[in-house]
Amino acid sequence: MEKTGQPFSRHFVAMLLLQMITPSSEQFTANGIEGPVLAPLGGKVELSCQLSPPQSAEHMEIRWFRNHYKKPVHLYKDGKDLYVETISNYVERTELLTDTIGEGKMTLRVFSVNADDDGTYHRFFKDGDFYEEAITEVKVTATSLEMQILVHPPNAKGLLVECNSGGWFPQPQMEWRDSREEIIPPSSKSHSQDTDKLFNMKMTLLIQSTHGNVTCYLLNPVTGQEEKTSIVLSNKLFLWNTVWKLILGLILALLLTFTLVSSVALHCRLQSCSCNAVSPWLVGILIVLTSFSMIVSLIFYLHYKKRVPVSDPHFELDVMWLEDMTVILCVLMVFITVISSSAYFRLRGLPPLSAKPLLLQLLLQTQTPSQLAVYRVPQPGIEPVTPAAEVQFLNR
Repeated sequence: MEKTGQPFSRHFVAMLLLQMITPSSEQFTANGIEGPVLAPLGGKVELSCQLSPPQSAEHMEIRWFRNHYKKPVHLYKDGKDLYVETISNYVERTELLTDTIGEGKMTLRVFSVNADDDGTYHRFFKDGDFYEEAITEVKVTATSLEMQILVHPPNAKGLLVECNSGGWFPQPQMEWRDSREEIIPPSSKSHSQDTDKLFNMKMTLLIQSTHGNVTCYLLNPVTGQEEKTSIVLSNKLFLWNTVWKLILGLILALLLTFTLVSSVALHCRLQSCSCNAVSPWLVGILIVLTSFSMIVSLIFYLHYKKRVPVSDPHFELDVMWLEDMTVILCVLMVFITVISSSAYFRLRGLPPLSAKPLLLQLLLQTQTPSQLAVYRVPQPGIEPVTPAAEVQFLNR
Protein backbone atom coordinates (compact mmCIF):
# COMPACT_ATOMS: atom_id res chain seq x y z
CA MET A 1 0.00 0.00 0.00
CA GLU A 2 2.89 2.35 0.72
CA LYS A 3 4.36 1.77 -2.70
CA THR A 4 1.09 2.56 -4.39
CA GLY A 5 0.38 5.59 -2.16
CA GLN A 6 3.67 7.41 -2.84
CA PRO A 7 3.16 7.81 -6.60
CA PHE A 8 -0.37 9.11 -6.02
CA SER A 9 0.76 11.68 -3.44
CA ARG A 10 3.55 12.82 -5.73
CA HIS A 11 1.09 13.23 -8.61
CA PHE A 12 -1.28 15.19 -6.40
CA VAL A 13 1.49 17.55 -5.30
CA ALA A 14 2.58 18.06 -8.92
CA MET A 15 -0.94 18.96 -9.99
CA LEU A 16 -1.27 21.37 -7.10
CA LEU A 17 2.00 23.10 -7.99
CA LEU A 18 0.94 23.33 -11.65
CA GLN A 19 -2.28 25.07 -10.67
CA MET A 20 -0.37 27.48 -8.46
CA ILE A 21 2.09 28.32 -11.24
CA THR A 22 -0.61 28.79 -13.89
CA PRO A 23 -2.25 32.26 -13.46
CA SER A 24 -5.96 32.12 -12.89
CA SER A 25 -6.31 35.33 -14.99
CA GLU A 26 -5.73 33.39 -18.18
CA GLN A 27 -9.09 31.81 -17.76
CA PHE A 28 -11.16 34.82 -18.86
CA THR A 29 -11.77 36.73 -22.08
CA ALA A 30 -13.39 40.12 -22.58
CA ASN A 31 -16.49 40.15 -24.77
CA GLY A 32 -18.09 43.38 -25.92
CA ILE A 33 -20.80 44.56 -28.28
CA GLU A 34 -20.36 43.29 -31.80
CA GLY A 35 -20.53 45.89 -34.54
CA PRO A 36 -20.47 49.68 -34.18
CA VAL A 37 -22.33 51.44 -31.40
CA LEU A 38 -24.47 54.38 -32.54
CA ALA A 39 -24.13 57.52 -30.44
CA PRO A 40 -26.55 60.41 -31.02
CA LEU A 41 -24.94 63.84 -30.99
CA GLY A 42 -25.43 65.58 -27.66
CA GLY A 43 -26.73 62.40 -25.99
CA LYS A 44 -24.97 59.57 -24.19
CA VAL A 45 -23.48 56.25 -25.22
CA GLU A 46 -22.84 53.11 -23.15
CA LEU A 47 -20.00 50.70 -23.91
CA SER A 48 -20.55 47.39 -22.10
CA CYS A 49 -18.17 44.50 -21.54
CA GLN A 50 -18.52 41.02 -20.00
CA LEU A 51 -15.75 38.74 -18.73
CA SER A 52 -16.09 35.13 -19.70
CA PRO A 53 -16.32 33.03 -17.62
CA PRO A 54 -17.95 35.49 -15.19
CA GLN A 55 -15.65 36.52 -12.37
CA SER A 56 -15.01 39.53 -10.22
CA ALA A 57 -13.01 42.39 -11.76
CA GLU A 58 -12.79 44.59 -8.67
CA HIS A 59 -9.06 43.87 -8.24
CA MET A 60 -8.23 44.39 -11.92
CA GLU A 61 -6.99 47.43 -13.76
CA ILE A 62 -9.57 48.52 -16.31
CA ARG A 63 -8.49 51.10 -18.84
CA TRP A 64 -10.43 52.66 -21.71
CA PHE A 65 -8.41 54.59 -24.28
CA ARG A 66 -8.58 55.79 -27.88
CA ASN A 67 -5.25 55.88 -29.73
CA HIS A 68 -2.69 56.06 -26.92
CA TYR A 69 -2.47 53.67 -23.98
CA LYS A 70 -1.12 56.33 -21.66
CA LYS A 71 -3.96 58.75 -22.47
CA PRO A 72 -7.02 56.96 -21.11
CA VAL A 73 -10.60 57.99 -21.55
CA HIS A 74 -11.35 56.38 -18.18
CA LEU A 75 -9.15 54.50 -15.71
CA TYR A 76 -10.23 52.16 -12.93
CA LYS A 77 -7.48 50.84 -10.69
CA ASP A 78 -7.16 49.50 -7.14
CA GLY A 79 -10.92 49.48 -6.74
CA LYS A 80 -11.51 53.15 -7.58
CA ASP A 81 -11.69 55.60 -10.50
CA LEU A 82 -8.55 57.63 -11.26
CA TYR A 83 -9.16 60.89 -13.11
CA VAL A 84 -5.64 62.26 -12.95
CA GLU A 85 -4.51 60.59 -16.18
CA THR A 86 -7.79 61.15 -18.07
CA ILE A 87 -7.40 63.28 -21.20
CA SER A 88 -9.01 66.70 -21.04
CA ASN A 89 -11.71 65.97 -23.65
CA TYR A 90 -13.32 63.38 -21.37
CA VAL A 91 -12.94 65.00 -17.95
CA GLU A 92 -16.27 64.80 -16.09
CA ARG A 93 -17.89 63.19 -19.13
CA THR A 94 -17.38 59.51 -18.29
CA GLU A 95 -18.77 57.16 -15.68
CA LEU A 96 -17.95 53.48 -15.05
CA LEU A 97 -20.98 51.54 -13.85
CA THR A 98 -19.68 48.99 -11.30
CA ASP A 99 -22.96 47.60 -9.93
CA THR A 100 -22.26 44.22 -11.52
CA ILE A 101 -18.46 44.31 -11.50
CA GLY A 102 -18.46 41.35 -9.12
CA GLU A 103 -19.96 39.28 -11.93
CA GLY A 104 -17.41 40.54 -14.44
CA LYS A 105 -19.80 42.93 -16.17
CA MET A 106 -19.11 46.66 -16.43
CA THR A 107 -20.28 49.56 -18.59
CA LEU A 108 -18.58 52.83 -19.54
CA ARG A 109 -21.03 55.66 -20.02
CA VAL A 110 -20.00 58.77 -22.00
CA PHE A 111 -22.11 61.92 -21.70
CA SER A 112 -22.56 64.91 -24.03
CA VAL A 113 -21.43 63.07 -27.13
CA ASN A 114 -19.75 65.25 -29.76
CA ALA A 115 -18.17 64.67 -33.16
CA ASP A 116 -14.74 64.04 -31.61
CA ASP A 117 -16.10 60.95 -29.84
CA ASP A 118 -16.48 59.16 -33.18
CA GLY A 119 -14.01 56.31 -33.69
CA THR A 120 -12.56 53.25 -31.95
CA TYR A 121 -12.26 52.58 -28.20
CA HIS A 122 -9.89 50.04 -26.64
CA ARG A 123 -10.93 48.12 -23.51
CA PHE A 124 -7.91 46.91 -21.57
CA PHE A 125 -8.13 44.53 -18.58
CA LYS A 126 -5.04 43.68 -16.54
CA ASP A 127 -4.86 41.07 -13.80
CA GLY A 128 -1.32 40.56 -12.59
CA ASP A 129 0.88 39.72 -15.55
CA PHE A 130 -2.03 38.81 -17.79
CA TYR A 131 -4.03 41.29 -19.82
CA GLU A 132 -6.93 41.11 -22.26
CA GLU A 133 -7.93 43.74 -24.81
CA ALA A 134 -11.01 44.31 -26.97
CA ILE A 135 -12.05 47.04 -29.40
CA THR A 136 -15.41 48.78 -29.84
CA GLU A 137 -16.30 51.21 -32.60
CA VAL A 138 -18.51 54.20 -31.91
CA LYS A 139 -20.44 55.96 -34.68
CA VAL A 140 -21.59 59.47 -33.80
CA THR A 141 -24.66 60.50 -35.77
CA ALA A 142 -26.48 63.79 -36.28
CA THR A 143 -29.36 64.47 -38.64
CA SER A 144 -30.60 67.97 -39.33
CA LEU A 145 -34.24 68.85 -39.84
CA GLU A 146 -33.40 72.30 -41.18
CA MET A 147 -33.41 72.31 -44.97
CA GLN A 148 -33.84 75.32 -47.19
CA ILE A 149 -34.31 75.71 -50.94
CA LEU A 150 -33.51 79.08 -52.51
CA VAL A 151 -34.62 80.07 -56.01
CA HIS A 152 -32.48 82.80 -57.58
CA PRO A 153 -33.88 85.24 -60.16
CA PRO A 154 -33.93 83.84 -63.71
CA ASN A 155 -31.06 84.90 -65.95
CA ALA A 156 -29.63 84.19 -69.38
CA LYS A 157 -28.14 80.90 -68.17
CA GLY A 158 -31.40 79.59 -66.74
CA LEU A 159 -32.91 79.24 -63.27
CA LEU A 160 -30.52 78.60 -60.36
CA VAL A 161 -31.96 76.54 -57.47
CA GLU A 162 -29.92 76.11 -54.28
CA CYS A 163 -30.39 73.65 -51.39
CA ASN A 164 -28.76 74.25 -47.99
CA SER A 165 -28.71 72.17 -44.82
CA GLY A 166 -26.41 72.20 -41.79
CA GLY A 167 -25.72 70.16 -38.65
CA TRP A 168 -25.03 66.72 -40.17
CA PHE A 169 -22.60 64.05 -39.02
CA PRO A 170 -21.03 62.21 -40.68
CA GLN A 171 -21.13 63.80 -44.13
CA PRO A 172 -24.50 62.91 -45.69
CA GLN A 173 -25.31 61.86 -49.22
CA MET A 174 -27.01 64.67 -51.14
CA GLU A 175 -28.85 64.60 -54.47
CA TRP A 176 -31.58 66.21 -56.59
CA ARG A 177 -34.59 64.26 -57.85
CA ASP A 178 -37.39 65.17 -60.22
CA SER A 179 -41.12 64.44 -59.97
CA ARG A 180 -40.50 60.85 -61.17
CA GLU A 181 -37.92 60.23 -58.42
CA GLU A 182 -35.13 60.14 -60.99
CA ILE A 183 -31.76 61.59 -59.99
CA ILE A 184 -30.84 64.94 -61.56
CA PRO A 185 -27.07 65.62 -61.78
CA PRO A 186 -26.26 68.71 -59.67
CA SER A 187 -24.52 71.73 -61.14
CA SER A 188 -22.30 71.98 -58.07
CA LYS A 189 -21.95 70.40 -54.63
CA SER A 190 -19.88 71.60 -51.69
CA HIS A 191 -19.61 71.22 -47.92
CA SER A 192 -17.94 72.84 -44.94
CA GLN A 193 -17.50 72.04 -41.24
CA ASP A 194 -18.21 74.36 -38.34
CA THR A 195 -16.36 74.59 -35.05
CA ASP A 196 -18.22 71.50 -33.78
CA LYS A 197 -17.09 69.56 -36.89
CA LEU A 198 -20.67 69.27 -38.13
CA PHE A 199 -21.19 69.27 -41.89
CA ASN A 200 -22.97 72.10 -43.67
CA MET A 201 -24.09 70.98 -47.13
CA LYS A 202 -24.78 73.08 -50.22
CA MET A 203 -25.96 71.90 -53.64
CA THR A 204 -27.06 73.88 -56.69
CA LEU A 205 -28.99 73.04 -59.84
CA LEU A 206 -29.08 75.18 -62.98
CA ILE A 207 -32.34 74.48 -64.80
CA GLN A 208 -32.93 75.60 -68.38
CA SER A 209 -36.35 73.97 -68.82
CA THR A 210 -39.13 73.11 -66.42
CA HIS A 211 -38.93 69.88 -64.39
CA GLY A 212 -42.25 70.30 -62.61
CA ASN A 213 -41.14 69.93 -59.00
CA VAL A 214 -37.61 69.20 -57.78
CA THR A 215 -36.71 67.59 -54.46
CA CYS A 216 -33.56 67.91 -52.39
CA TYR A 217 -32.63 64.63 -50.63
CA LEU A 218 -30.15 64.12 -47.81
CA LEU A 219 -29.30 60.69 -46.36
CA ASN A 220 -27.32 59.85 -43.23
CA PRO A 221 -25.08 56.92 -44.33
CA VAL A 222 -24.88 55.46 -40.81
CA THR A 223 -28.48 55.50 -39.64
CA GLY A 224 -30.14 55.50 -43.06
CA GLN A 225 -32.33 58.40 -41.96
CA GLU A 226 -33.50 60.51 -44.90
CA GLU A 227 -34.68 64.10 -45.04
CA LYS A 228 -36.14 65.87 -48.06
CA THR A 229 -37.83 69.07 -49.16
CA SER A 230 -39.49 69.90 -52.47
CA ILE A 231 -40.38 72.96 -54.51
CA VAL A 232 -42.68 73.39 -57.50
CA LEU A 233 -41.20 75.41 -60.38
CA SER A 234 -43.74 77.28 -62.46
CA ASN A 235 -43.36 77.68 -66.21
CA LYS A 236 -43.46 81.45 -65.71
CA LEU A 237 -39.97 81.26 -64.23
CA PHE A 238 -38.59 80.20 -67.62
CA LEU A 239 -39.86 83.19 -69.62
CA TRP A 240 -36.31 84.45 -70.06
CA ASN A 241 -35.81 82.07 -72.98
CA THR A 242 -38.87 83.61 -74.64
CA VAL A 243 -37.44 87.08 -74.03
CA TRP A 244 -34.28 86.17 -75.90
CA LYS A 245 -36.30 84.78 -78.78
CA LEU A 246 -38.27 88.03 -78.93
CA ILE A 247 -35.06 90.05 -78.94
CA LEU A 248 -33.63 88.01 -81.81
CA GLY A 249 -36.94 88.28 -83.68
CA LEU A 250 -36.99 92.05 -83.24
CA ILE A 251 -33.44 92.34 -84.54
CA LEU A 252 -34.30 90.23 -87.57
CA ALA A 253 -37.45 92.30 -88.24
CA LEU A 254 -35.49 95.58 -88.10
CA LEU A 255 -32.83 94.28 -90.45
CA LEU A 256 -35.41 92.91 -92.89
CA THR A 257 -37.42 96.14 -92.85
CA PHE A 258 -34.42 98.35 -93.49
CA THR A 259 -32.89 96.20 -96.20
CA LEU A 260 -36.23 95.70 -97.98
CA VAL A 261 -36.88 99.44 -98.11
CA SER A 262 -33.35 100.17 -99.34
CA SER A 263 -33.47 97.28 -101.86
CA VAL A 264 -36.79 98.52 -103.33
CA ALA A 265 -35.46 102.06 -103.66
CA LEU A 266 -32.26 100.87 -105.34
CA HIS A 267 -34.19 98.52 -107.62
CA CYS A 268 -36.37 101.38 -108.84
CA ARG A 269 -33.31 103.53 -109.58
CA LEU A 270 -31.52 100.79 -111.47
CA GLN A 271 -34.60 100.09 -113.62
CA SER A 272 -34.45 103.64 -115.02
CA CYS A 273 -31.00 103.00 -116.47
CA SER A 274 -29.48 100.21 -118.46
CA CYS A 275 -26.94 99.20 -115.81
CA ASN A 276 -25.82 95.64 -115.57
CA ALA A 277 -25.43 95.10 -111.80
CA VAL A 278 -26.20 92.52 -109.16
CA SER A 279 -29.84 92.51 -108.11
CA PRO A 280 -30.35 94.60 -104.95
CA TRP A 281 -32.65 91.89 -103.59
CA LEU A 282 -29.80 89.41 -103.48
CA VAL A 283 -27.51 91.98 -101.87
CA GLY A 284 -30.15 92.80 -99.22
CA ILE A 285 -30.75 89.14 -98.37
CA LEU A 286 -27.00 88.56 -98.14
CA ILE A 287 -26.58 91.51 -95.77
CA VAL A 288 -29.44 90.32 -93.52
CA LEU A 289 -28.19 86.74 -93.36
CA THR A 290 -24.60 87.77 -92.71
CA SER A 291 -25.51 90.25 -89.97
CA PHE A 292 -28.03 87.93 -88.30
CA SER A 293 -25.58 85.01 -88.38
CA MET A 294 -22.89 87.13 -86.74
CA ILE A 295 -25.29 88.26 -84.00
CA VAL A 296 -26.52 84.73 -83.25
CA SER A 297 -22.95 83.37 -83.27
CA LEU A 298 -21.88 86.10 -80.87
CA ILE A 299 -24.74 85.33 -78.48
CA PHE A 300 -24.03 81.59 -78.54
CA TYR A 301 -20.31 82.18 -78.00
CA LEU A 302 -20.86 84.41 -74.98
CA HIS A 303 -23.49 82.20 -73.37
CA TYR A 304 -21.97 78.77 -73.91
CA LYS A 305 -18.36 79.66 -73.25
CA LYS A 306 -17.17 78.25 -69.92
CA ARG A 307 -16.67 81.17 -67.60
CA VAL A 308 -17.37 81.32 -63.88
CA PRO A 309 -18.65 77.96 -62.47
CA VAL A 310 -22.02 77.76 -60.78
CA SER A 311 -20.39 77.08 -57.41
CA ASP A 312 -18.52 80.39 -57.55
CA PRO A 313 -20.14 83.13 -55.40
CA HIS A 314 -19.66 85.59 -58.30
CA PHE A 315 -21.70 83.46 -60.72
CA GLU A 316 -24.77 85.72 -60.71
CA LEU A 317 -22.64 88.85 -61.13
CA ASP A 318 -20.92 87.26 -64.11
CA VAL A 319 -24.28 86.36 -65.67
CA MET A 320 -25.54 89.94 -65.24
CA TRP A 321 -22.41 91.25 -66.96
CA LEU A 322 -22.94 88.70 -69.72
CA GLU A 323 -26.52 89.83 -70.29
CA ASP A 324 -25.53 93.50 -70.46
CA MET A 325 -22.66 92.82 -72.84
CA THR A 326 -24.90 90.72 -75.08
CA VAL A 327 -27.47 93.50 -75.41
CA ILE A 328 -24.79 96.13 -76.05
CA LEU A 329 -23.04 94.03 -78.69
CA CYS A 330 -26.32 93.20 -80.42
CA VAL A 331 -27.30 96.86 -80.63
CA LEU A 332 -23.82 97.72 -81.86
CA MET A 333 -23.96 95.02 -84.54
CA VAL A 334 -27.35 96.27 -85.76
CA PHE A 335 -26.07 99.86 -85.85
CA ILE A 336 -22.97 98.88 -87.82
CA THR A 337 -25.07 96.83 -90.23
CA VAL A 338 -27.50 99.70 -90.83
CA ILE A 339 -24.71 102.23 -91.40
CA SER A 340 -22.71 100.00 -93.73
CA SER A 341 -25.72 98.86 -95.75
CA SER A 342 -27.02 102.44 -95.96
CA ALA A 343 -23.68 103.60 -97.35
CA TYR A 344 -23.67 100.73 -99.85
CA PHE A 345 -27.16 101.36 -101.17
CA ARG A 346 -26.56 105.12 -101.38
CA LEU A 347 -23.37 104.69 -103.38
CA ARG A 348 -25.03 102.13 -105.65
CA GLY A 349 -27.87 104.55 -106.31
CA LEU A 350 -25.64 107.47 -107.58
CA PRO A 351 -25.53 108.00 -111.38
CA PRO A 352 -22.16 107.43 -113.13
CA LEU A 353 -19.92 110.49 -113.43
CA SER A 354 -18.82 111.66 -116.96
CA ALA A 355 -15.60 113.36 -117.96
CA LYS A 356 -17.21 116.79 -118.30
CA PRO A 357 -18.41 117.17 -114.71
CA LEU A 358 -15.03 115.92 -113.53
CA LEU A 359 -13.22 118.55 -115.59
CA LEU A 360 -15.61 121.20 -114.36
CA GLN A 361 -15.09 120.18 -110.77
CA LEU A 362 -11.33 120.43 -111.12
CA LEU A 363 -11.60 123.88 -112.65
CA LEU A 364 -13.89 125.22 -109.95
CA GLN A 365 -11.69 123.90 -107.15
CA THR A 366 -8.25 124.84 -108.50
CA GLN A 367 -8.73 128.03 -110.54
CA THR A 368 -9.39 131.63 -109.57
CA PRO A 369 -12.30 133.66 -111.08
CA SER A 370 -9.89 135.53 -113.39
CA GLN A 371 -8.49 132.25 -114.62
CA LEU A 372 -11.97 130.83 -115.16
CA ALA A 373 -12.74 133.77 -117.46
CA VAL A 374 -10.18 132.43 -119.85
CA TYR A 375 -12.01 129.09 -120.07
CA ARG A 376 -15.25 130.90 -120.90
CA VAL A 377 -13.66 132.00 -124.21
CA PRO A 378 -14.18 129.35 -126.88
CA GLN A 379 -10.98 127.39 -127.46
CA PRO A 380 -10.30 124.81 -130.11
CA GLY A 381 -11.11 121.32 -128.71
CA ILE A 382 -12.28 122.63 -125.28
CA GLU A 383 -15.89 123.28 -124.38
CA PRO A 384 -16.23 126.70 -122.75
CA VAL A 385 -17.36 126.94 -119.12
CA THR A 386 -20.42 129.15 -118.93
CA PRO A 387 -21.70 130.90 -115.76
CA ALA A 388 -24.89 128.88 -116.02
CA ALA A 389 -22.85 125.66 -115.83
CA GLU A 390 -21.03 126.97 -112.79
CA VAL A 391 -24.30 127.78 -111.00
CA GLN A 392 -25.77 124.43 -111.97
CA PHE A 393 -22.74 122.58 -110.53
CA LEU A 394 -22.75 124.60 -107.35
CA ASN A 395 -26.42 123.90 -106.84
CA ARG A 396 -25.94 120.15 -107.07
